Amino acid sequence: MSKLDETFSRLRRKGETGLVTYVMAGDPDLNRSESILRCLDSAGADVLEVGVPFSDPLADGPVIQRASERSLAGNTTMGGTLEMLERVRPGLAAPVVVFSYVNPILAMGIRTFATRAANAGVDGVLAVDLPIEEADEFRAAMLEARLDTIFLLSPTTTAARIQKAAELGRGFLYGISRLGVTGARPRLADGVEDMASRIRDLTDMPLALGFGVSNPVQVATICRWADAAVVGSGLVAEIEKAAGGSTLEARVAKYIGWLKATDGLD
Repeated sequence: MSKLDETFSRLRRKGETGLVTYVMAGDPDLNRSESILRCLDSAGADVLEVGVPFSDPLADGPVIQRASERSLAGNTTMGGTLEMLERVRPGLAAPVVVFSYVNPILAMGIRTFATRAANAGVDGVLAVDLPIEEADEFRAAMLEARLDTIFLLSPTTTAARIQKAAELGRGFLYGISRLGVTGARPRLADGVEDMASRIRDLTDMPLALGFGVSNPVQVATICRWADAAVVGSGLVAEIEKAAGGSTLEARVAKYIGWLKATDGLD
């Protein structure tokens, strides 16, 4: 059983819904990324998603695009991200998922990436723009390295593709609650409950829902339908506001505490 499997099994046994947090590696720099991950882990995040900067992040909204730009300006690379994770991973309780576009993985080489990610203590990988139909080589390399491959599902994903994602994926399924780019929204998109219900009818694999989730009310709502809520842009915005200053970690911890102050989370 993988660490992600253990995490979601524990949450289900306790009748709790998890919190998945996303941060960009190298924002504001890799040393502070280590500190931020420790802070998130201590604050109670159940899964730690770590983004890898990319020059053409088509799925990302303005907040995460700016984080990617700051990270790239600091010369953050896939290799540097994995080295940072190797340093920080022994002190983290929560599983770590690398969230990347395919190009940085291909540039390193799929098998080289898988080996280095596994050696760094990574538990799962989500390649945001990897079509399920083209994932065979990628998935085989991840399996060989004992890494969970996580697939994205959208409101328009067909039943056949949901079943294939559940068949080929491991760890959990990541459902994006709306089409378009990432970013905090004042309210959840219409149809999120229907989407979650469709997925639940087809598979018992753990489901995390994200894209536009940024406040306790939204987290509590997601908790009624999924195994976990994913918070990205809202958290990255807090990091941006701190501008690398001394209040960064305190701001991050306060934000996570605010999100978890709901009936749906422990």
